[in-house]
Amino acid sequence: MKMTVAEKIISSHCKKEVKAGELVIADVDFAIAQDGTAPLAIEVFKKMEQEKVLFPEKIAFFIDHSAPPPNREISALHKLMRDFAKKHKVKLHDVGEGVCHVVTTEKGYVKPGDLVVGADSHTSSYGALNAFATGVGSTDLAAVMASGKIWLRVPESIKIILTGKIPEGVYSKDIILYLMGKITSRGAVYKSIEFEGEVIEELSMEARFTISNMAMEMGAKAGIMRADEKTVKWLEGKVEEKITPVVPDEGASYDKIFEYDISNISPQVACPHSVDNVFPVEKVEGTPIQQAFIGTCTNGRLEDLQIAASILKGKRVHPDVRLIVAPASRTVYLEALKKGIISQLVEAKAAVVTPGCGCCVGTHNGIPADGENVISTANRNFKGRMGNPNSFIYLASPATVAASCLNGKITDPRRYSNE
Repeated sequence: MKMTVAEKIISSHCKKEVKAGELVIADVDFAIAQDGTAPLAIEVFKKMEQEKVLFPEKIAFFIDHSAPPPNREISALHKLMRDFAKKHKVKLHDVGEGVCHVVTTEKGYVKPGDLVVGADSHTSSYGALNAFATGVGSTDLAAVMASGKIWLRVPESIKIILTGKIPEGVYSKDIILYLMGKITSRGAVYKSIEFEGEVIEELSMEARFTISNMAMEMGAKAGIMRADEKTVKWLEGKVEEKITPVVPDEGASYDKIFEYDISNISPQVACPHSVDNVFPVEKVEGTPIQQAFIGTCTNGRLEDLQIAASILKGKRVHPDVRLIVAPASRTVYLEALKKGIISQLVEAKAAVVTPGCGCCVGTHNGIPADGENVISTANRNFKGRMGNPNSFIYLASPATVAASCLNGKITDPRRYSNE
């Protein structure tokens, strides 16, 4: 049988050949949960009357969504996670270590060919490492802790081929937003997307994570890329095991195949209140903004902060704008400090908050006021996403966010490309 990457990886974890549409029980290589989902998983695990986590070395908890905790109720949930992790010898990444998806990859918990699940929808990020990685519910995560296995339906696959030369001022966030506009937020429901083509090969690993991260915003179960020399090099020093890339068979069956030449696209902006409400920046340029956010599992890595700092260096954020920056991990924060990136951002009037999700989820750290416009590097902009259903969120690349900060309105970052 000719198989897609998803079919191959899932088959290897079922110890038999499986195909799209089959319901299977598969072994899990690694599983994660964060402070918004782990407490429920713990409660369900207890209701299952389980004595112990079967493979604690394969489980990690992250305190990143409400970190530091904004109230005593959330502090209690964090304590619940710490106590459970200590008792069951589960890995725990506490306040300040960073966003689960970024820390997971930094720590080398995922490698090509792995099957990974996470009680967080953007677990699809790890697909950039040639893994089948997907989000699950807290109850599913509890079952994984008890059994080391997951029950799932093998997804059909969609292939997206990206060709052409990446234009100046266009970044991976623009590419995935462009695809969102084309495929829509319901265009790949429960599909595994395989991203390939010369554009993907050109992107850095950090940029690739951005695209796999947002695959699930199309409804996808996973967003997988091939493991090439860049992948292997990036994993050096993180993963000790042998790297074995998984490639699709010639003649594998795909639900759909899309091919896009991105040579002439502009920087993209997703307008309220849907991630697929996407326009070229020229169409929305001039829209006033009151808050800007650079961070998240989508665009809070070192490369992202560096892009923003290159535009903001030696300048000042517009007096009507508040810029909040959340490094995606402690490692990113330290590197950005060493390189002078944090100094450049702070001198431009940015407020740097604890490594973690920052104001993306709307539990603390920068909830906008009624009627305010926010431009953000996050992955979602639905009503209430940042904690206020009466505000308006625009999604863009770190470059577009930085350029917009300087002018107090959405701005084409190409205006600063020659500086």
